[in-house]
Amino acid sequence: MPEPQTYSGGCHCGQVRYEVTTDLAQVIACNCSICTKHGLMLTFVPATAFKLLAGEDAVADYQFNKKRIHHQFCPACGVESFARGAKPDGTPVIAINVRCLEGLDLGTVKAAPFDGRSL
Repeated sequence: MPEPQTYSGGCHCGQVRYEVTTDLAQVIACNCSICTKHGLMLTFVPATAFKLLAGEDAVADYQFNKKRIHHQFCPACGVESFARGAKPDGTPVIAINVRCLEGLDLGTVKAAPFDGRSL
C-alpha cells in the first residue's frame, strides 16, 4: 500500500488552492454524466485530510441528480478541483480531482472504473 503524501492542488488559474494528504490507493474513473464530461479522476479523503488554502469565498457550487455531492468549481477558470460530500453515516468526505494535484505523474496512477451512471 502506498504511503500517504501531502499534495498541493487547485484550479487552473490559481484562485482555488488546497493541500490534501492521501495515499492515492483508491482512484476511480466514474462514468456518471459530470465526471465523464469533466474527465475527473477521483480519490476520496476524510475532510480532516483536506485544507482549503485559497478560494473559500470564490468557489461556486453545483449539485445535480440526488444533490448529495457539492461539486465545487472556480468561477473564473471553471475547473472542479474538489467536491464535498458525506459517507452514508454522515461523516464529511472530500472528493479530490487527482488531475489537479501538482507534481503527480498521472501515468503512475491506476484508476479503477466506477459505474456512477447507474446510481
